[in-house]
Formats: sequence, structure tokens, C-alpha cells
Amino acid sequence: MNVKNSLQITSGAYDDDGRAKRTGTLRSAVAHIITAVIGSGVLSLAWGTAQLGWIGGPVALLCFAIVTYISSSLLCDCYRNPDPVTGKRNYSYMDAVRVNLGKKRTWLAGCLQYLMLYGSSVAYTITTATSMSAILKSNCYHKKGHQATCNYRVSLPIVLFGLVQTVMSFIPDIHSMAWVSVVAAIMSFTYSFIGLGLGVATVIENGRVKGSMTGKPASNVTGKLWLVFQALGDIAFGYPYSFLLLEIQDTLESPPPENQTMKKASLISIFITTFFYLCCGCFGYASLGNATPDNLLTGFGFYEPYWLVDLANAAVIVHLVGSYQVFSQPIYSAADRWCSRKFPNSGFVSKFHKVNLPLLPGFQINLCWFCFRTAYVISTTGLALLFPYFSQVVGVLGALNFWPLAIYFPVEMYFVQKKIGAWTTKWIVLRTFSFLCFLVTTGSITFDVVQFHDNDSVGERVRMYEDA
Repeated sequence: MNVKNSLQITSGAYDDDGRAKRTGTLRSAVAHIITAVIGSGVLSLAWGTAQLGWIGGPVALLCFAIVTYISSSLLCDCYRNPDPVTGKRNYSYMDAVRVNLGKKRTWLAGCLQYLMLYGSSVAYTITTATSMSAILKSNCYHKKGHQATCNYRVSLPIVLFGLVQTVMSFIPDIHSMAWVSVVAAIMSFTYSFIGLGLGVATVIENGRVKGSMTGKPASNVTGKLWLVFQALGDIAFGYPYSFLLLEIQDTLESPPPENQTMKKASLISIFITTFFYLCCGCFGYASLGNATPDNLLTGFGFYEPYWLVDLANAAVIVHLVGSYQVFSQPIYSAADRWCSRKFPNSGFVSKFHKVNLPLLPGFQINLCWFCFRTAYVISTTGLALLFPYFSQVVGVLGALNFWPLAIYFPVEMYFVQKKIGAWTTKWIVLRTFSFLCFLVTTGSITFDVVQFHDNDSVGERVRMYEDA
């Protein structure tokens, strides 16, 4: 280490790698994780519980909570190599895979990670536009009556969301967006509480708990099996955040060691997440029984109480504004690092310019990352406009990424880092754990692909979407 870096580290303004002092805390890590994990998908868990029944639903939620904590704990120790406390930092998921598993598997992990992050950004754009349209429709029906014609296309809301994200992309990196995650986490609690409250109120109004031990019946065994795998997929892919974990861990201050703080943050976040998942899933199923819809909020009547459903949809919108940024930051950071390495002497890449706007504090902007991030937002917005049913494809992408990113790579890196020998007890247990998760992923992918293939034509899906 050179003298300059030694003086900087000694001064307390820089960390041991010469970068600016990290200031992330347990609280900010929990906020980041909850923003990434508790998405609008929580509203589909009641449907998943309805397919699995009163025994399978809660058990599946608890099992996947345990699976997520195990995989996240394995990955936390991969932030530093070779020692998880004093070793060299891995700033991203791909860095950890490259150090532990080599370049070939790094390419695979990178493709899967960025595909998942980009696909999620497109899906969030579509979901936000749907929530905006739902607010317009509910107010229209409230004013004009339930028989009125209230159709709103999603094109304008998609463009508006893209404009908001263009401005939000001015946030330099994930280190600077703790406040965004805090706001987004509060919004996720808001619409989760509304869904929970509507479920409890409906159970009280019904005077009984609906549902059965085995869940919604199907016409045959094959049909039931498909529904069970889809429900397991909805639950399984609502938990993992492995493709963001090391990026979040890289924001944490030290001491205490980053892996210790991250494991605590994971435990707290998964506990909170599981509580909300159980409440929304179980009370939604108890109130609606076999008629539970894909989106819990629509099950209580699209019309009334219109203001409460509007509030929930508004909370979904604000939450997804933050989630979009959390999921996009790893891609932004990778692009920034690549440009810096490729063009180290370019002023376009390295020079920052101060911008002063009326009523706003001055801020620094770099033309390179401004152009890339703007182009990125335009591409996700354009794809959402062209393929508004893309969220169905994202379901397949999510299934495809669950096992390799959340299970396989963390387990394999743990074997390398801890030098776990083949056919030892720990090796057998973790291999079995990985194989079971692989079976869930395979079944869910098969179901999603078959379901997507069996749908009507592309044009019909678009018309159905815009009429929803």
C-alpha cells in the first residue's frame, strides 16, 4: 500500500481499500433488503396459499424463509476473500464468483444476474403503470357508477414512470440512496397492511374462515400439480435477494465486520418479510377461500372502498420507484467500472460537472453515466410499451435465476472458501439442499413455459392487458 493511501486510511476518511469511508448501518441494510424483497408480489401470496391449502401454504412460506436465510448467510462470508473478516473485498456478486469459481462461471453468473435485474426493471415499469391505471379506473367508477365505461391505456403511465426514473437515476450509487430504500420500505408496509386489514375485515364480516387443508381443488392430478408448482414458484421467487446482497453489504461500515452486520440484517429482514407474507397470504385465503385472485387487492371489490384501494396502489407505485433504482444500481455500477477501465483518460468518463437548479441544492453530474443511465431507462420504458405482457416472461426469468443465483453459486463458493471436502457431512447436506431447490425451479419453469405457450395470441394478450 502506498504512502498516500496509508495517510488517507489513517485519517479515517477512507476504508482499507482506499475508497471513501462506508457509512451503511444495520438499519440501512434492512431497508435495502426489504425494498428488494417485499415487492408487489406479496399481493399474490394469498393465491399461492389457496393452491397449497392451510397446511402446505404456511409450511412453504416458512421453508423458503429458512432457505433464503441459509443461502444469504453463505453469501455474506463471500464478501471478503480468503478470510471473511480481513480478506480482500468483493464489491459485487460477479466479483465473488470470479474469485472463488473462475472466469467461465463468472460469465454465466453475470448474464443471469443482469438479465434478472433488467427484466425486473421492465416488470416494475409495467406493474407501476397498471397501478396508475387502477387508480384512474376506481375513481372513474366511483364518480360515474359501476356500469360506466372506464378504460385507460397504460402507455401514458409507462412514459411518466420512465420520466421519473430518468430523474431518479441521477442518484450516484447505492451508497447514496438509503433514504430511497427507507421510503420504499415504508410503502411496502403500507400496502401490505392494507391487504392484511382488508383480509381481517372480510373474515370478520363473513363470520368464518374459508379454505381447506389441501387448497383449491383441480379437475385432475396433473392440473393440481401445475398449480402447486406455480404457487411454490410465487413463494420461492418472492424471497431471494442474492443478486443484490453483496452490493448492499459493500455499503456497510466496519467495524463490526461486514459479514456479521449483513447476517443480522438478513435475519431481521427475513423475519419481517415472513411475518407479512404469512399475514397477507393466510388472511387473504381465509377471507376469500378458493376465489382468491392473483392480486389480493382486487379480491375485495374493484369499486369499494375505492379510497383505500387507491391508497394501496399509490403505495405500490412509490415502492416500485425505489425498487427500480435498487435493482438498477448494480448495472449502473458495472457500466461505470467498465468505462473507467476502458477509457481511463477520457474527460467524458471521468470529469464531473456541477449543476445548479432553481429551488434545488447543487449536485455533481458525470456525462458518461448520465447518458448510459438515461439510455437504460429509455430501453426499459420502450420494452414495456412494446411488450406490456412481458411480466409473464419475467416469471420464467425469475424461476431460471432462483436456483443458480440464490442457491448453486453461494453453495459452490462456500465449498471453495471453506475447503469443504467431497462426501463429508456438510457437503452431502448442502448438495441435497441445492438439489431440492433445483427441483422446485425446474417444476416452476416448466409450468410457466407451458402456461405462456397455452395462452392466446400475442395480440389477444395485449388487448386483455389493456382492458384489465
